[in-house]
Amino acid sequence: MQRSTNNLKFKLKIFKLPIRNVWEVFILSLIFENMKTDILAFGAHPDDVELGCGGTIAKLVSEGKTCVIVDLTKGEMGTRGTDETRKEEATDSAKILGVSARENLGMKDGFLVNSEEYQMKIVKMIRKYRPEIVLANAIDDRHPDHAKGAKLVSDACFLAGLRKIETVEDGENQEVWRPKHIFHYIQWKNIQPEFVIDISEHLDKKLEACMAFKTQFYDPNSNEPVTPIATKDFFESLTYRAQDLGRLSGVAYAEGFTTEKLIALKNFDGIVL
Repeated sequence: MQRSTNNLKFKLKIFKLPIRNVWEVFILSLIFENMKTDILAFGAHPDDVELGCGGTIAKLVSEGKTCVIVDLTKGEMGTRGTDETRKEEATDSAKILGVSARENLGMKDGFLVNSEEYQMKIVKMIRKYRPEIVLANAIDDRHPDHAKGAKLVSDACFLAGLRKIETVEDGENQEVWRPKHIFHYIQWKNIQPEFVIDISEHLDKKLEACMAFKTQFYDPNSNEPVTPIATKDFFESLTYRAQDLGRLSGVAYAEGFTTEKLIALKNFDGIVL
């Protein structure tokens, strides 16, 4: 089935290529015909992706992979900052990580539900970006939105592959798409990872992206209430976890993930020995 033109427009937007005439559109469509987003990372709140898998995103971008972040909510129920400040911070963080795009679905913070309305919003994102791999919130965590977001994204990944579910983007029907893998990053709770990604060369970039959310973390000059992630030693604990996972896996720093299905390796080349 031929790729829809709205998907082409998205590709052109990512690479900042102008559309001048019909022939350019045709030629560019041939160039981008087989291009997809490699990684689509979902977070229940702005900063979830950075805290959970920011190092992995930074690493993949450095390797030439196309990564996109989708925030489910604006984080408007957060104790510190506002939805507007978090929007600005999310934009700054996305630039630091080098992702191709970042979107916000405007779901209700604190009240995520696995409803058809919310499922369809995510289905449209999956069909728009056509990722091979989806990253999502932890399956169990301190904030109830995280586990709910994890299940919501997982269900939407399945639904996005059903042909009888029709969706429209920019006035055009979307093609069905089902990601090959869904991996869940680890957040507040210490969940046992099923595999880790070596982020030894990208920890600094992860921390820089996290600190772009300056209203959310420790600031000695802030008059806002202290939260669990706004303590003076929070970033030390974030670094310690990465260091501990690295110690257990034989690298300097790592991020852990759980998976929804058994992973098959083609060979042992990618394993750090």
